[in-house]
Amino acid sequence: MSKIRDEVLAANAAYADDFGDKGDLALPPARGFLVLTCMDARLDPAKYAGLAEGDAHVVRNAGGRATDDAIRSMVISHKLLGTREWFVIHHTDCGMLFFDDTQMGDLLAGSLETAELTAEGFRNVSEPGGSPEGRYVKWHTIPDQARAVIEDVARIRTHPLVNPSIPIYGYVYDVKTGRLNEIEAATEAGRAAG
Repeated sequence: MSKIRDEVLAANAAYADDFGDKGDLALPPARGFLVLTCMDARLDPAKYAGLAEGDAHVVRNAGGRATDDAIRSMVISHKLLGTREWFVIHHTDCGMLFFDDTQMGDLLAGSLETAELTAEGFRNVSEPGGSPEGRYVKWHTIPDQARAVIEDVARIRTHPLVNPSIPIYGYVYDVKTGRLNEIEAATEAGRAAG
């Protein structure tokens, strides 16, 4: 076993020993809202949004982008589990700001090993050969952070499967201060109908 695996299993055992009545939590989120945010390890939605287990749905992906799969989860969250408000939360210093689709495709064509971030951007540390398949993927990179939040909220708002009565708010989490900063144009774009 790996050291990380051992640590995860030990932490889980301790958690399960003190699980208490969490097994009785209802399936729908108790506070009725959803957060779409980035997978970045520096973001803890439970802490920055004041969540306890069972409070809200959290959908995470690279960049917190409104991809088809994220929207699929959001629609399920509302249609089957009753969420009534949605937050799109990107963050400062996001890795998705440091490359574009072409660069990612080129990196993957050169190597499948982990790249490093330098002052000039990401680069492969070795070129043992990768795959050109990365050139056919839309990576949903972020050339302009505020614009990306606005675009994501607008995409969700105009999606034909999204109920127009759901308000959608747009924010950028500051990784240096822990503050959520509203992108007012995004929240305006996400205004609920009626």
